[in-house]
Amino acid sequence: MENILNMKGKVALVTGAGQNVGREIARYIAAHEADGVIVNDYVLDRAQTVADEIKAEGGNAIALQADVSNHASVEAMYAKAFAHYGRVDVLVNNAGNAGATPNPAARTPFYETGPEVWKTWIGVNFDGVINCTALALPGMIERKRGKIVTIISDASRFGDAGLEIYAGAKAGAAGFMRSVARGMGRYNITANSVVIATMATPQIEARLAADPERAKRMLEKYIIRRPGRPSDVAAMVLFLVSGASDYITGQVYPVNGGFTFAL
Repeated sequence: MENILNMKGKVALVTGAGQNVGREIARYIAAHEADGVIVNDYVLDRAQTVADEIKAEGGNAIALQADVSNHASVEAMYAKAFAHYGRVDVLVNNAGNAGATPNPAARTPFYETGPEVWKTWIGVNFDGVINCTALALPGMIERKRGKIVTIISDASRFGDAGLEIYAGAKAGAAGFMRSVARGMGRYNITANSVVIATMATPQIEARLAADPERAKRMLEKYIIRRPGRPSDVAAMVLFLVSGASDYITGQVYPVNGGFTFAL
């Protein structure tokens, strides 16, 4: 039987792929015979490490630096990507959190700050998605095929106190994806979102290990009582960017251990 997750014939761009979830997404796509994977990160050395790892595993990858919140920076990245591979068939908008250079006041209550702090969250989580999608679409429209997946957060659905701007930016990204799905369907372009909750990054694991009682209280909210793993997310993204999902668009898929349910 044909491998329905095979990525042969496709070039993928994964933003924020120099570590954690993005790294695993890039590796999964490359391991399923993608023609190429563009590993983006704000820190070029991180992206290069992942690209080298993919090549050592038999895949094809290049590392490109860009600040996704800056349109000119994204334009320059796409120019290099097109010069190398000639196209981008798959876009995974993974870059997020507080961005590459978080504002020191990012965790201050939003009503005590202002736009300079708010853009810490909005720039990468909303503007970055728009920038990368806008530059991917013309080529996808011309070729009449494309896959776009945006990683969002349960903060956008559940609501997290203290993360109001972040939650709003992620909810905005999901709404943007739904509208892209409606507008681009006639070109055989799909657009979906993947919701994640607490992930087992090195920082989170260290924090939970240092405070077992806090970890227990947090995990009681999950049906599957562990943090998510990058591989959990990468598996769903691989499905959504492969031919197995050609009839799926405009959807939001939680990969969150049952922290919240899809409606």
